[in-house]
Amino acid sequence: MNMMDSQADLGAFQLPEEVRQIRDVARDIVRNELLPLEKQFLLSKDHAHGVKETLNLRYVYDEKTADRLMGLSKETGLFYLLVPEEHGGAGLSQLAQVVAMEEFMYTAVPFPFANVPNILYGCKGDQIDNYLKPVIDGKKTTAFAQTEPDAGSDPGGMMKTKAVREGSDWVINGTKMWISNANECDVLMVQAVTDPDKRQRGGITMFLVDRKNPGVKIEEAGIPTWLSPRAGQYIVHFDNCRVPAEDVLGEVGNGFRLGQKWLTIHDRLMRGPLALGKMRRAIEMSVDWAKSRSTFGKPISERQAIQWRLVDMYIDLKALRSMTYEAASRADAGEDVRTEAALVKLVSTEWGARCIDHAIQIHGAMGESSELPLTHFYKYLRHAQIGGGTSEIQRHLIARHILSDAGAVD
Repeated sequence: MNMMDSQADLGAFQLPEEVRQIRDVARDIVRNELLPLEKQFLLSKDHAHGVKETLNLRYVYDEKTADRLMGLSKETGLFYLLVPEEHGGAGLSQLAQVVAMEEFMYTAVPFPFANVPNILYGCKGDQIDNYLKPVIDGKKTTAFAQTEPDAGSDPGGMMKTKAVREGSDWVINGTKMWISNANECDVLMVQAVTDPDKRQRGGITMFLVDRKNPGVKIEEAGIPTWLSPRAGQYIVHFDNCRVPAEDVLGEVGNGFRLGQKWLTIHDRLMRGPLALGKMRRAIEMSVDWAKSRSTFGKPISERQAIQWRLVDMYIDLKALRSMTYEAASRADAGEDVRTEAALVKLVSTEWGARCIDHAIQIHGAMGESSELPLTHFYKYLRHAQIGGGTSEIQRHLIARHILSDAGAVD
């Protein structure tokens, strides 16, 4: 057991026994199954940021390897990690999900699991068989379509994509941009304005749209970014896209609230474990490197400049873990955690990128090697300061809470 595992166990006394058991299973899989595959993943030109874990596995590895990992995921029950018990899943608490995901984020290699957006559990009637069940089983994947060319940080106020009722259908027209997984998904969860006067206060509706709907046009080249060799972000056009009324997700006018629910838990809160796993890996790598790398006759671990970087990294890790676990516990208690999720999103992405930056500097030239996961981690964490709501937006949300009548600082 290495130094960081020992430290993690010292603080694990607050975790319930069942959560520790899940953590240990996930940790074993990462160490024994995923880490040996990491170099191949990092050097591949086929992996993509933004696509689902199951797709990335099949992009990079042969069918036998991908199937073996899928079988292991289902055998251990971890495939249904995020699925509620009433839908056939493990029914894990938010805290347990966070702890397990922290382990899987220790490596660049994706582990397959049912990546179900929480708002999809609001499916009703035929939507359950058409959309929810196939996504839970891993037979279909989704993409969340909110952002537009001129509506990023203010989607409610600036959204131009509109849906108009015509008989038993809704007709959608507009353009979405920076849509992760759009070209690979089966189902688009699309927000469109249905009442221009109300907009985010009851005038935006969420639609479940089949990607192969003739009214959907995806720019297949995607948007090239620095995040991965293969495009994972897309521009999506809706040209008189007809969607039956029964494919409205939730209620008409409630789509913006559903989007915020998805962002609060599925995106912002879960950025915490995404950063924690990467930060812990970076610290462990940096400690090992500092002890073995010598300059001017002694290991660089004896240099104060290196020691202080390691201390700063460790402080950020411990503080972020406390914030993330508290936010998850509050979510489990049924509290409104929009502010806590914004806080986790803000600090995990900024501190996470800072931590990886320290690690790269400690490693020197080796820190820039594509055979190590550090630059891969850095790109994802730096990107996360923009995706899902910029750091500035998170600060705005937190400030609004602090200054509100209900903004008790506790």
